[in-house]
Amino acid sequence: MSPDGARYYRVAHSTAYRYSEPASLSHQQLRVTPRPLDNQTILTHELVIKPEPTQQRKLVDAFGNPLTEIAIEAAHSTLDIVARTAVAVKARPAIAPHDTPAWEAVREALAYRAAWHPEPAVLDATRFLFESPYARVKRDLRAYASDCFEPGRPILAAAAALMAKIHGEFKFDAAATNVTTPVMKFFEQKRGVCQDFTHLMISCLRSTGLAARYVSGYLLTRPAPGKPRRAGADVSHAWVSFFVPGGGWFDLDPTNNLIPSLDHITIGWGRDFSDVTPLRGVINGGGEQTLEVKVTVQPLKE
Repeated sequence: MSPDGARYYRVAHSTAYRYSEPASLSHQQLRVTPRPLDNQTILTHELVIKPEPTQQRKLVDAFGNPLTEIAIEAAHSTLDIVARTAVAVKARPAIAPHDTPAWEAVREALAYRAAWHPEPAVLDATRFLFESPYARVKRDLRAYASDCFEPGRPILAAAAALMAKIHGEFKFDAAATNVTTPVMKFFEQKRGVCQDFTHLMISCLRSTGLAARYVSGYLLTRPAPGKPRRAGADVSHAWVSFFVPGGGWFDLDPTNNLIPSLDHITIGWGRDFSDVTPLRGVINGGGEQTLEVKVTVQPLKE
């Protein structure tokens, strides 16, 4: 760690498409630019795209995330996108669970009622209360989480207990699910990847009446002792953030049962994975396509 308390990283995120037939047109939205935050500073960032886009523009999406739109209007059989970022991450202030309000008070503060005039932060959080394409609001999920949400329990303690429960009862298995697997199937088979752990915890929190969002980013992985760090061996990561009026957003990582800190790099957030897909778009032609994604997270002062 540097003298300023920050940890510095270089991140390379490579996406490669190969088409069996030429594509005549490609319009894509890219969410591979990390988001500037109070605890996260983007030092440098570049996108290298081949073939070179006919059009390219930088935007901010509905959730405040950096977004790049590209159009390729010439025949091409490959599409290569490499995002390179240097970023500094600082630890977030530690919060004692007993310093957070009872979870019922948070639920009531977020509930609609007659003549309700919520402050902007609360109003913004309400869009994370409801079902979304990958997150469900179900009685079964509320019941599953209910033993963690005992009457009067501070919300951070309750949410951390839910995180630990999911981590303990579900198994990480990269072959068990894919990006389209419904959260209720993961709930039944209890095997999946970080996206599934995150969608399940979000669904449990929303089913309990709380606001929760999906955070997309990277996690530093550490090689076994004596082994070198392998380029491209890392992957994108995901975790949960839940809202407390007056306290802001609190992040939890159910895949690893920990509070995100210096090893987590945030790209952006949304209701679920569908809002922060790294690459989304349409093409004309192309035939069959293959996709290869490689991510390398390298500490700069290692």
